[in-house]
Amino acid sequence: MSQDAHHIETLAVHAGRTPDPTTGAVMPPIHLATNYERDATGACPRGFEYTREGNPNRRALETSLALLEGGAAAACFASGNAAAAAVFQALTPAQHVVIAQDTYYGTAVLLKDIFADWSLEATFVDATQPEAIAAAMRTNTALVWVETPSNPLLSVVDLPRAAEIAHAQQAHLLVENTLGTPILQRPFDFGADLVVHSTTKFLGGHSDLLGGVVITKRQDAFFERIRRVQVVGGAVPSPFDCWLLQRSLKTLPCRVRTQSETALKVARFLATHKRVERVLYPGLPEHPGYLTAKRQMSGFGGVLSFTLKEGDAAAKALPARTRIFTHATSIGGVESLIEHRASAEGPGTRAPQNLVRLSIGLEHPDDLIADLAQALGDVPHAEPKPVFPGGRLLRSPKEL
Repeated sequence: MSQDAHHIETLAVHAGRTPDPTTGAVMPPIHLATNYERDATGACPRGFEYTREGNPNRRALETSLALLEGGAAAACFASGNAAAAAVFQALTPAQHVVIAQDTYYGTAVLLKDIFADWSLEATFVDATQPEAIAAAMRTNTALVWVETPSNPLLSVVDLPRAAEIAHAQQAHLLVENTLGTPILQRPFDFGADLVVHSTTKFLGGHSDLLGGVVITKRQDAFFERIRRVQVVGGAVPSPFDCWLLQRSLKTLPCRVRTQSETALKVARFLATHKRVERVLYPGLPEHPGYLTAKRQMSGFGGVLSFTLKEGDAAAKALPARTRIFTHATSIGGVESLIEHRASAEGPGTRAPQNLVRLSIGLEHPDDLIADLAQALGDVPHAEPKPVFPGGRLLRSPKEL
């Protein structure tokens, strides 16, 4: 089918997918083969030679992800950090990166602890201020890396201004779009050259796979270097993970929009709570990036953070009091999660010690709000009992 003018819901279901030509199966098979037959001349006429270089499941997934973001091509990796590392490996030691100081913790660790030894220079800036990005630019700046909305502080970057600044220096603008997803935010429409996702999160959406992707707006020399790192370095996802991820993409629009709508309701509840100091969510008018987010996004995402007036001890204790929210690391799954983010990140974290991060799933918003209300002490905190008929005891102190 022609996929040039379809809506994103249709692309999510059909992009990169055709019935299996051998069996007619609507769902594609999982190709576990590591190698492929050559013809009499030694060539590989079917386009596959060795699974590190290419696999039918990965090729289909990369086609899907590129089409969803409106890009020209995609390179999938075994994790979000592997995708980020490939971008940095595609640079040279003489080059310079301007990167948002409010970026995913693991990305910052890569630059500070790994690529510093390569003499790859990096300047961390407050990317919510375009003048800070401009002031950090050098003649050898090759890449401007921003994350919007950011994790876990939910800061928002003005993408058209960032693109203007980067392109004036002939640098690439890369947008980490994990929280935005292609459903809520389309960075290529605002001047981005590259988009990165941790596909583990919203794209996967079921807390059962690990992955990352780099998507390019155009097939240029820089992306070809990223592709070379992918193929030679070999940090590629398994065929099964590719199959799982492509399965998940079919429901991405429905999941993300529901999570975003619920997150806004939860944020509004928390914003009026007497124990809450501040809610960090770009869908609230009091958020400093609200107007920018409204221009760039069709929804505000399924992640929010908030700080407690009582300080770090109260923030650390809160996850143990919830019954529906699960105390676990990650975001984007169908189940709602709660976490004291500073404890998860450890030394060097930029997350305030009194900050709690929520990842909103697909539960009913009234149930999630009621769970937070009881955890925050709005009702007496009794011994937990089974939440679901025949279900296990949720949030028992013995489980913590």
